[in-house]
Amino acid sequence: MQEVYDFLKKAGTYYLATAEGDQPRVRPFGTVDLFEGRLYFQTGRSKKVADQLKDNPRVEICAFDGGVWLRVAAQAVLDDRLEAQEHMLAAYPALQAMYRPGDGNTEVYYLKNASAVFSSFTEPPRIVRF
Repeated sequence: MQEVYDFLKKAGTYYLATAEGDQPRVRPFGTVDLFEGRLYFQTGRSKKVADQLKDNPRVEICAFDGGVWLRVAAQAVLDDRLEAQEHMLAAYPALQAMYRPGDGNTEVYYLKNASAVFSSFTEPPRIVRF
């Protein structure tokens, strides 16, 4: 999991895929956090992605850096604890202008049953599960 976290932090931007009914939805994200041994991301409750995650928590993340791409398939689990929100926002001070722990809008999710695949054109794929 640490390797996945490090890759996503270094990439800066990754793409999160969800589903809205039978329509895939993909959007750029930048938040990633390690908290209590879990890999987290953050969004706002007011965004459509939050509704999509509620209806279908299965997600896929894709990122690219230095000739290597990463795909992570997982289940997103909402963690509504203030401690998880505080940890995420402490890692991203710029978000504190828009989000606050316990504001009813800040949502943090951790990845469960994750399968991460590191791929490139020069080496065989490598799988990490967490």
